[in-house]
Amino acid sequence: MQMNGSSSSFGPGGLDLAQSFFKPIQNGAPPSTTKRHTKISVVGVGNVGMAIAQTILTQNLADELALVDAKPEMLRGEMLDLQHAAAFLPRTKISASVDYSVTVGSDLCIVTAGARQKPGESRLNLLQRNVALLSDIIPPLAKHSPDSILLIVSNPVDLLTYVSWKLSGFPSNRVIGSGTNLDSSRFRFLIADHLNVNAQDVQAYIVGEHGDTSVALWSTISIGGVPVLSFLEKQQIAYEKQTLENIHKEVIDSAYEVINLKGYTSWAIGYSVANLARSLLRDQRKIHPVSVFAKGLYGIDGGDVFLSLPAHLGRGGVLGVTNIHLTDEEVEKLRKSAETILEVQNQLGF
Repeated sequence: MQMNGSSSSFGPGGLDLAQSFFKPIQNGAPPSTTKRHTKISVVGVGNVGMAIAQTILTQNLADELALVDAKPEMLRGEMLDLQHAAAFLPRTKISASVDYSVTVGSDLCIVTAGARQKPGESRLNLLQRNVALLSDIIPPLAKHSPDSILLIVSNPVDLLTYVSWKLSGFPSNRVIGSGTNLDSSRFRFLIADHLNVNAQDVQAYIVGEHGDTSVALWSTISIGGVPVLSFLEKQQIAYEKQTLENIHKEVIDSAYEVINLKGYTSWAIGYSVANLARSLLRDQRKIHPVSVFAKGLYGIDGGDVFLSLPAHLGRGGVLGVTNIHLTDEEVEKLRKSAETILEVQNQLGF
């Protein structure tokens, strides 16, 4: 079943009013075929998927948006709700279907679908159910859009990005997880809040697993171009390491706090993913901490693994990973984060 956007055909026999309503000018040429048509597909129209879709529309990131979900009634309702806002949004064709053929020719495929944890269910069992779910999602996406970039948002994102890479057969630069892009935004906000500056002037990264073993790169933090820790040392300003750890813990706990308060997270991840979509499709060449193929980087060498590192993103996907100078302690924590992911990955036997 496919649910398309609005049509120009009305009346008996499907009269095409567009042909009657507009008269072509004389000596004109057909529309140029060189103008790039940008298409984004979003799989999963839950709270996260729709926050992403809505942000993509308001930021005018695509000419066409395709939605896919296993629940046809909710899917059609969400499509219509977005279409009814057409007068207030940039012009975007919106379509929806339970059939993955609707995603054909996508430049970017964003996967948000995921199973929810049942009461008493282990993380490993939940992960296995999500792997089974991805086995029905990734192959048809890859079939219909073989040149697209896959952006995985479903959790646990690092493991599911690895699974998506294996299922798709895509080169590693075209499979990305949303990773710690949002964690790093939360990190920047908390630092900015402590120092009463604009978060956009704070350069700070959370890397590694999107989870409890994530690593805050304190040694690389700068504000307005000033390295924070080295500045404090030069000015002989004392600070407690525990204070830094508390800020990092607050980053890790912040998503849980939102979930406890409102039941789910949506808006921040919506803006985060739209920000990644802009960098990728507009070839912005920006640096984002996202989940990438990390084997061989920063001494990570225990197997094929995806985790977050500051990555250079553009139209080709991951263009490279920033060669940041880390302290020995940060490198060790990053390797342990990789080992944690690999341990679970090996239990999957995938």
